[in-house]
Amino acid sequence: MARIAVIGAGMGAMAAAARLAVAGHRVTVYERTETYGGALRRFERDGFAFDTGPGLLPLPAVYRDLFVKTGKEPLEDRVELVQVDPSARHVFADGTEVSLPNVSRAGVVAALEEALGAGAGQRWGDFLVRAREAWDRARRPLLEEPLWPNWQVLAEREPYPAVPHKRLLRTRRAGTLAEVGAWELRDPRLAALLESHALAYGLDPRTAPASAAVLPYLDHAFGTWYVRGGLRELARAVYERCRARRVEFMFGAEVTGIADKDGRAAGVELADGTPAEAEFVVAGVPPRTLDGLVRGAAPRGEGEVPPQPGAPSRLTVLLALRGARPEGTAHRTVVHTEDRVAELDALFGAPAGLPERPTVAVSRPDDPALVPDPEHEAVTLTATVPASVPADPRTQADRMIAVASRAIPGLRDRLLWHEVRTPADIARETGAEGGAVPAPALAAAQGRLLHPANTTGLPGLFTVGGWSHPGGGLPHAGMSGALVAGLVVEGPEFRGSQ
Repeated sequence: MARIAVIGAGMGAMAAAARLAVAGHRVTVYERTETYGGALRRFERDGFAFDTGPGLLPLPAVYRDLFVKTGKEPLEDRVELVQVDPSARHVFADGTEVSLPNVSRAGVVAALEEALGAGAGQRWGDFLVRAREAWDRARRPLLEEPLWPNWQVLAEREPYPAVPHKRLLRTRRAGTLAEVGAWELRDPRLAALLESHALAYGLDPRTAPASAAVLPYLDHAFGTWYVRGGLRELARAVYERCRARRVEFMFGAEVTGIADKDGRAAGVELADGTPAEAEFVVAGVPPRTLDGLVRGAAPRGEGEVPPQPGAPSRLTVLLALRGARPEGTAHRTVVHTEDRVAELDALFGAPAGLPERPTVAVSRPDDPALVPDPEHEAVTLTATVPASVPADPRTQADRMIAVASRAIPGLRDRLLWHEVRTPADIARETGAEGGAVPAPALAAAQGRLLHPANTTGLPGLFTVGGWSHPGGGLPHAGMSGALVAGLVVEGPEFRGSQ
C-alpha cells in the first residue's frame, strides 16, 4: 500500500483518486480552493441555480465504468441521467431551423432533409459514416491507452478517410474540418452545423484536422445526457464515491512544490511550508503550473509532444427569467453566427478579439431544481472567447443576449437579472492561465492537438485531467483518471483496459 498525493480535485483527479483507493492505496487530495469539481461549479441566487461549466455529459459510459469499478454500483444509483431529446436545435444564419433527434441517424437524416432540402440529410448521413471510420481508427490510441512513445505516428496519420471525387475521378483527402464541410457537405448550414462542434471546444475549424469529425460523431453515436439538478451533481457523486473509499481531501491546501528524492517524486510541499511525503504524486494541474512545482527536474519526458497552442476560453451568461419554460422547448439550442468568417477571424486572429455576432449555445433545462418555482426559468448562454478577460464583458454579454433572442422570443421582456462569468472566473477556479479550456486530443495536425503523456520525466510523478492525455472534456477527464490509476498500479507495462 503506497501513499499517493493528488494535486487538485478536478474530475480527472478525483477519478484517479477513487480508482487508486480501491486498489488499496492511501490517497490524499490537496485542493487549493474550498471545493471539488474543477470546472463543474454552481452559481445560486434568489432560488435560481446554474451550472457554470459544462452543461451536458457526452459518453456517460466513462463514469458508469468508474462507479462500477470503484464500488459495483451503477452511476444511475447516485445521479439521475436524462437523455436529451432533441439533442440540439439549430438556428442558422438564414433563419432556417432544425431539431436533431438524439442517437438516431435515420431521424437526423430525415430532419435535415425536411429543413434544408433534398440531399442535405443524405450528405450528413454519409459524413457520419466516414466520421465513424475515423473514430474506429483513432479511439484506442487516443483515448484508451497511455500515449504511445512513438506518438509521431498519431501526429502524421489522418484517420479521416479520403473521399472519391466523381468529377475528378480520384480520391481527395480533407486536411481540415473546414475542408470536410466545403468539399463533402456543400451547404453553408451543414458546414455551420459541423464547425459548431469544433468551436464549442475552442477549435478553429479552418486549422482543426479532419479527424475533428469524431466530435459530432460522439454526440450522434452515444447521445447527449443531462444530470438532473445540473452537472454539479455528477461532481458531488464522484466526490462522495472518493470519500466512501476513504480518500482524504484537504481543501484550501495549495501545493507549492513537488519534492523529489534520489531522482523520484517523494511528496508535496504546501504553501505554509508543511511537507507531505508520498511514494507517488498525481498532478491535475495545467502544464505551466506543473513546471513551477517541480524543482530541479524536467517534469516532461523525452520525446514529449510539442506544447499546445493557447486554448480559447468561454464566456457564460446566466439568465433569470420570469415566466414558465414553454412546453416542448429544446434543452439546447445553437444560434449560429450571421458571419462565420468574421467570427473565426476575431477569435483566432492575431491579436484575438471578440466577435460582434458570436455563435451562442442556449441551455434551457427542464429541471425544477434550478428555479424558485414553475413560473420562472433558468437559462445559460455560452460562447467561445479568447483566453483572457474581455475588456468589457458586459458588452459581449449584451451581444450574446441579443443573439439568444433569436431563439427565445421576448427574452429581454422576461429578463429579471443576469450574471456574467468570464475567463477570469475560470482561471480562479481551475488555475488555467487566462481561463483557457483544453480541447480533446485529436490525431494528425503534426501533433498540435495531442496532449502530454500521463507519465513524466520524474519517476513517480503522473499527470491527470484535461491538460494531459487524452485531453479536455468530461469523458476525457474520466479516461485520464483510469489511465493514471493503471500506470500507478500496474507500472509502465500498462496498456489500457481491454
